[in-house]
Amino acid sequence: MSAAFFAGSYGGCAAKLSDTSRLECKICWYLYDPAEGDSYWQIPPGTPFSRLPDDWSCPNCDGRKDDFMVMP
Repeated sequence: MSAAFFAGSYGGCAAKLSDTSRLECKICWYLYDPAEGDSYWQIPPGTPFSRLPDDWSCPNCDGRKDDFMVMP
């Protein structure tokens, strides 16, 4: 499938995000909210998704960062 098919996919393109963008794992539906951060990976509240480490993965299912969907 082409990237255009999944128009809401993050796909590694930080230009699609603002500092307050929330993203959802398309595997397990985990929601990353920058206001909350991620206690599992010790990411402090206020950390935008675009500033997560490159090796960060979903704390529920270990899904890749590129597989997250931008929430409207």
